[in-house]
This record gives sequence, structure tokens and C-alpha cells, in this order.
Amino acid sequence: MGRLRLAAYTLAFFLLLTAAVTVYYWIDFFTAGAVHVLEEEWYLKFEAAFPAADMWMAACCTLAAAALIKRKDYSLLFMLLAASALIFLALMDITFNLENSLYQLVSESSEMQFELVINIYTLTLGVVLILFSWRNRGKLLRGEL
Repeated sequence: MGRLRLAAYTLAFFLLLTAAVTVYYWIDFFTAGAVHVLEEEWYLKFEAAFPAADMWMAACCTLAAAALIKRKDYSLLFMLLAASALIFLALMDITFNLENSLYQLVSESSEMQFELVINIYTLTLGVVLILFSWRNRGKLLRGEL
């Protein structure tokens, strides 16, 4: 297996992991609530506005992963869609956390630590997906990767 094919499988793994963790997050959010940083109404209303957008992102991640594994030409499309959704959602969350001083809770809140990891991870994965997919767009479109 070549270096680029291994990279494609690795990205597919992280795309599927992202989709699975996203689904888990929202199941927990609406049932157990262990991922709640705060129990304040303003915070819960803001967070509750995200499931539809997050499910779109998770669907794009899943389709990108499947297309990468199967060497389909539409992997490029879904990788770029997933990347864009990841970056957008990360920046929305980061902006909200900064505007509401939620990062100050990192030292005392495991929930906020988890949010910080999510923010860094989603932003990083989005950028990596764009760089990888654009640099390898020809091979992806020809199903060679």
C-alpha cells in the first residue's frame, strides 16, 4: 500500500470517527447531559441549535470516508463539503466560547476541556482535509487514490 493510499485510509478513519462522536455527542446532550458545559438556558438554547448542522457535517464525513475507501471520484466533493462544515462549525463554537468567556472554565470543567478538544480537532481536520483533497484532486477524481 502506497503512502497516499495509507493517508486516504487514515483520513477515512478520522472522518468516520468524527461522524460517530458527533452522533454520540447529541445523544448524550439530549439524554444524559454529561456534555453540558453549563445548565443555563441561554447556553442550552444556543447548543440546541446545532444538531441539524452537525448531522449534515457527519453525513458529509461519512460519505467522504466511504468514497475514499471505495476510490470514488466524488470523494473530493464530500471531503471539501465535510471540511467546510467542520471549519464553519468550529469557528461558530469558538466565537461563542470566546464571546461568553467559556474557555475560562477549562481548568475546572471536564466538559469545557472536551469542548476545547472538539474545537481544535474539528478546525484541524477541516484544514487537513482541504489541503489533502486539493493537493490530490486529480488522483481523487480519477479514482487512483
